[in-house]
Amino acid sequence: MSKADAERSKATVTAENIGGISRTEVDIPPGVTVLSGRNATNRTSFLQSIMAVMGSDDVTLKGDADEGEVELALDGDTYRRTLSRTNGSIAFGGDPYLEDATLADLFAFLLESNEARQTVVQKRDLRELIMRPVDTDEIKAEIDRLERQRTEIDDELDELDSLKEELPSLEERKRELEDDIDAKREALAEKEAEIESADADVDETREEKRELESRLDDLRDLRSDLESVRSDIDVQEESIESLERELADLETEHDELPDTPMGEHEEIDQEISRLRERKLTLESEVSDLQDIIQFNEEMLDGEETDVTDALAAEDDPYEDLTDQLLESESTICWTCGSEVDPDRIEETVDTLRTVRQDQMSEIREIEDELDELRSDKRDREKAQRRRESLENDMADLEAEIDQRETRLEELRERRDDLSEEVEAVEDEVEALESEDFSEILDLHKEANQLEFELGQLESDLDDVADRIATVEDRLADEDDLRAQREEISEDLEAQRTRIDRIEQGAVEEFNDHMDEVLELLGYENLARIWIERVEKTVRQGRRKVEKTAFELHVVRTTDSGTTYEDTIDHLSESEREVTGLTFALAGYLVHDVHETVPFMLLDSLEAIDANRLADLVSYFSEYVQFLVVALLPEDAQALSDEYARVTEI
Repeated sequence: MSKADAERSKATVTAENIGGISRTEVDIPPGVTVLSGRNATNRTSFLQSIMAVMGSDDVTLKGDADEGEVELALDGDTYRRTLSRTNGSIAFGGDPYLEDATLADLFAFLLESNEARQTVVQKRDLRELIMRPVDTDEIKAEIDRLERQRTEIDDELDELDSLKEELPSLEERKRELEDDIDAKREALAEKEAEIESADADVDETREEKRELESRLDDLRDLRSDLESVRSDIDVQEESIESLERELADLETEHDELPDTPMGEHEEIDQEISRLRERKLTLESEVSDLQDIIQFNEEMLDGEETDVTDALAAEDDPYEDLTDQLLESESTICWTCGSEVDPDRIEETVDTLRTVRQDQMSEIREIEDELDELRSDKRDREKAQRRRESLENDMADLEAEIDQRETRLEELRERRDDLSEEVEAVEDEVEALESEDFSEILDLHKEANQLEFELGQLESDLDDVADRIATVEDRLADEDDLRAQREEISEDLEAQRTRIDRIEQGAVEEFNDHMDEVLELLGYENLARIWIERVEKTVRQGRRKVEKTAFELHVVRTTDSGTTYEDTIDHLSESEREVTGLTFALAGYLVHDVHETVPFMLLDSLEAIDANRLADLVSYFSEYVQFLVVALLPEDAQALSDEYARVTEI
């Protein structure tokens, strides 16, 4: 990806009652923006404001406020997000930049508690985090859909093969029918000649004969109509049976679904909101503890701070006493000013570290609970959609069955009426027949029968001709069907390998960028940090299955140039933080987050020394339109003067 286009317009963020912010408005130009300031100067709160308007829920309201909002003006459009406190939880509203902020939360909003960073630091499942945004259920559903399409095309192609075999017999049947029709027409012509000869002798009875012929014509038409109605009845009965079987299958599936899939929907939403609020509270406490721990560590290490400067001030009236205290083995408590043993302060710091670790563990437990609740909610919503779809399909089928049953009843009534009419006309014909005209009547009957048979043959010929035309039309589609099958097979292969491609891409992105970052930052004795994609056998229930895992390797070199493999436990805090950030960048790139999220946010970078931090920020800026970084003033000084700076929020 090329560097973000510097000509794009700036972004303006206006926040009210977010985190520790009462109200602020900040312009963010394209490129790097540095939020420079000491701890507790609302830098993290401003980053949370950007997260909120982008669509993230990992934000908090100001402690003394019940409502808050953030507005983003970007590229001529305005986005707004509102927060309100209700029954101890935060409800979100408005029109944020993103409909779903999952990718941004994982790979763009890189605050201290960011899961991508913590997954590396705490040696959690790297693959699970990279693959979390991938909807495997959707991929499986798409694979099933494509397989069904391909099976349908295969069935059609098999049918076309059968049609190819059927076509010669249809052509033969057509020739036979044409020969039979020619023969039948000749027989009818001969019969009509006999009738004409017989008519010459019975001119005086022509009126009676015409009446009889008329009734015979009526009888032939009625019989033809009756046969047609009977055929329609058979078609309707078969259709109803097929529809009833389909309805029964849908009813069975419907009965297997829970009656109210969305049952406790509101309770789940409330629990998710409560857990989010608790997580944000813990993250805020963890951040505060980290600041306290870091401050005490600096004081114990003897680094120059405002406190030590005050103790060493030239105009201190107790200068002699101060010098003695600073030179002694005891330590002046920078909280209360009394003299204490450094070991007691170290014990207190250790206690704070334990509390911080406990809170981080609770955060992970909450994240697991949130994942389970979100999964349960998605399953319930999916079942609800399926239930509604089934009910709609069942209603449509029931309506069609009702329509066909009504039509079937009408056809049966029509059949009964026609049967009665045929019987009545047959009685009339029988009454018109007499011994005096038996010969000519027999000739007319034979002629009628020939005409009827001729009509049947012509109808059969039409059916065969239509069938031949249909077969030829279907065979003309064979090339298109085979092309469709090839395209579907390619799509199917792409879906089946999509997960592998994402995993492989993530590993390659991390390894490539980690090599570049390590070379750029120049960590001593650290040769390489890389991820290996491996297959592991794990137990799943009673079965053992193969699962893909990401293994993180650390390679170091000795002074003599010998390389050996180390573990992440032995990495310095700075090296671990850089590794976590690079892993997040790999996820950012492999999931194409830059296409939908213009911001990347960085915070809690104190573990990385200033010069390396400057190089790291420069490296990350190559891939982001807006990179917003929260730094302490002394760290910010090492960054390029070309970067925009915000010192008051």
